[in-house]
Amino acid sequence: MNAKLDSGVTTRPVTRQTFDDVLVPTYAPAAMVPVRASGLDLWDQSGKHYLDFTAGIAVTSLGHGHPLLVDALTRQINTLWHLGNGYTNEPVLRLALALTEATFADRAFFCNSGAEANEAALKLARKYAHTKFGPHKSRIVSCLASFHGRTLFTVSVGGQPKYTEGFEPLPQEINHIPYNDIACARAAITDDVAAVIVEPIQGEGGVVPGDPAFLKALRERCDETGALLIFDEVQSGVGRTGALYAYMECGVTPDILTSAKALGNGYPIGAMLTTATIAEHFNVGSHGTTYGGNPLAATVALNVLDTINTPSFLARVKQASAQIFANLTKLAADYPQLFGKVRGSGLLIGLPVAETFAGRAKDFTKAAESLGLMLLIAGPGVIRLAPALIVSDAQIAEADRIMRGAADAVLAAA
Repeated sequence: MNAKLDSGVTTRPVTRQTFDDVLVPTYAPAAMVPVRASGLDLWDQSGKHYLDFTAGIAVTSLGHGHPLLVDALTRQINTLWHLGNGYTNEPVLRLALALTEATFADRAFFCNSGAEANEAALKLARKYAHTKFGPHKSRIVSCLASFHGRTLFTVSVGGQPKYTEGFEPLPQEINHIPYNDIACARAAITDDVAAVIVEPIQGEGGVVPGDPAFLKALRERCDETGALLIFDEVQSGVGRTGALYAYMECGVTPDILTSAKALGNGYPIGAMLTTATIAEHFNVGSHGTTYGGNPLAATVALNVLDTINTPSFLARVKQASAQIFANLTKLAADYPQLFGKVRGSGLLIGLPVAETFAGRAKDFTKAAESLGLMLLIAGPGVIRLAPALIVSDAQIAEADRIMRGAADAVLAAA
């Protein structure tokens, strides 16, 4: 037995300080340590209650510990955990059928995260372009302020230099254009472009909705040049906007779509969806993953999809969204010195801070946390709300009450 371990390793006391002592410092988590949650309710080590309007960054869209998912996962745990990729399994086949039946896609590839889904999409796009047109067609066009993952390839495709500093040399043949800029898009997408990747709603970049005219211009230009259009719906997908996927309401169908986050409600899974014609360029051995599409993840995702993809569920998302937008619009009107104009879609919502508090969105989320409300930021100047899609009217009202208290606290400390 390792001398560094003791017999109480699974129950030894740990605190927030333990993070600083033993984990690589890639994050700066909150001082409180969550230990238990149900729905949108969460409790920390001291027993303090919080209302969770983060959903683990738009992940737990059916809330923490959803009984249907707990039951499905428990049954699968007692049936079959994992197989090497020399075998398939029933849950992943059912999930692939459900996703292809619900979307434009004919084929699905499963992995473990949004970054891996985007990595697969970009690799497939280049392989398709090289095979069909030749190696000269390799350039990838993305948008400034975008976010597509943390692998070296996807972080280079993302349009935020702060995430690539220190990791050079970066992959080549990647260019970035301003989001929602049609003229720049048309100029950038030329015959040497293999793929254009875009978030229909920029999440990490500030919760900025894509202009339908911009997204349509990307589609048109890709059609003209033979480039593939990739929609990154890692954050906007699986009901978050009030549609199963955001592309369904913007009048544009991509060639490849990536999904993750809410698809597994906290169980790691990612998916790349595409057409049969494009998919055939990923032949046997050209790409893979050890854990992707395992029976446990696929079982959870299938039940998530089955629950969310109903007219009544998606209609409720839009109803809840309207209530929160109304509350935030009133909040911004009552505190103009603190907030700008609310934006977003469905239950992916951004509230910019005013110029006088530029770069200080974190001050507000910390104040809200101290009062029992968990919120996110989307860059230093935007407060982000991404509650579970099952959020109730009472919880929406409670979040509004706490946000007003937090606004008073921030102004008092200014």
